[in-house]
Amino acid sequence: MTGLPSPATPSGWIGPFAVFAAVYFLSALLRAVTATLAPSFSAEFNLGAADLGLLAGAYFLGFSLLQLPLGAALDDWGPRRVELSLLALAVTGCAVFAAAGDFVQLVLARTLIGMGVAACLMAPLTFFRRRFSPSLQLRCNSWMLMTGSLGMVASTVPVQLLLPVLGWRGLFWALCGLLALAAVALARWLPRDGARLVVPTGAPPARYADIVRHPQFVRMAPMGLVLYGGMIAMQALWAGPWLTQVCGWTPAAASKGLLLINAGMLLAFLGWGWVMPALTRRGLAVNTLLAWGVPVSLSVLALNVWLGSAAAAVHWMAWCVCTSLVALSQPALGQAFPVHMAGRALSAYNLAVFAGVFVLQWGIGASIDGWRAAGLGVVDAYRVTLAGFGVLALGSYLWFLGLRGRRAHNRGNLDPT
Repeated sequence: MTGLPSPATPSGWIGPFAVFAAVYFLSALLRAVTATLAPSFSAEFNLGAADLGLLAGAYFLGFSLLQLPLGAALDDWGPRRVELSLLALAVTGCAVFAAAGDFVQLVLARTLIGMGVAACLMAPLTFFRRRFSPSLQLRCNSWMLMTGSLGMVASTVPVQLLLPVLGWRGLFWALCGLLALAAVALARWLPRDGARLVVPTGAPPARYADIVRHPQFVRMAPMGLVLYGGMIAMQALWAGPWLTQVCGWTPAAASKGLLLINAGMLLAFLGWGWVMPALTRRGLAVNTLLAWGVPVSLSVLALNVWLGSAAAAVHWMAWCVCTSLVALSQPALGQAFPVHMAGRALSAYNLAVFAGVFVLQWGIGASIDGWRAAGLGVVDAYRVTLAGFGVLALGSYLWFLGLRGRRAHNRGNLDPT
């Protein structure tokens, strides 16, 4: 089975992309806003580093819990129906978060939000896999991530400016309303899913067991879990505390630093969206780009750890931009599988990524607290923790290189057409 051909006119893909992007913008804002609001939460609820990591990571816990059933639902019922159903949970979660009276309620509400936005990237990627050409899939994927970066930009200085007016609770009530409006727009403008996909005669059944044993998945998953997950963990949470606690910046200055980081990511994904179709036409595979590009990311991370308090927002922006290359692995993985397995394949990989985000967001905080309890100062506790993360990232890259000789067709009979 093949996906539908790429639309012949710009309006054929821009409309669906725009409504998906509006929802993903809000989900990314919700994902990253804890970095900006961390001082407010710490002051009101007396939270430590591990508490902040758990609060931020609860989003990814809820997100991860739904990835496997989500993949099956996307394949069986279609992206539009699934995303609309889950957005009701996100609206409810924002309302509960805004009204929360203690830390436990915050964590539970944030978990619910994560579950509600679990399809905000997987639904469009599945839609693109079904309907767009491979090069247009890479472009739309990169531009969806660019939209996410725009949401993360909005979570920095704009949120900081709104705090004196709305407070963090008023901000979440506003997000509750915006999510509801975005769901209405999605229902109004996104094409209906139509009939369920029929598995062609002789095609393999859609089973997660085949996906996780596929050589491309085995090769990509550790780097997605550690490096891609670590990039999101840093961007969505730990860049903010690094700037305030390690560099000594004020919350207002740190929010501007986060704005710089997220603006850099926005431009990076905009650039990938422009260049990937041309690179694909020239036969340059994503695996080759990863093999050459990831060492640059690892080198910048090592430099930032060595610099310590001298590593400011521009240094972490450079690391995030270099690491953004790993995001290209997601649509490339989806293209390695038949259309009727795309939702499962994308969601299985997404589970690896966001499980990594949850573990790393909480684990970095727990490690910082642990090293502080052992007698290290704040700066050294952060440096030792991120050096340990760097060792894990290097290991995932070496794993990727170690499997470079294997090809996707060596296991199973998965024709990606």
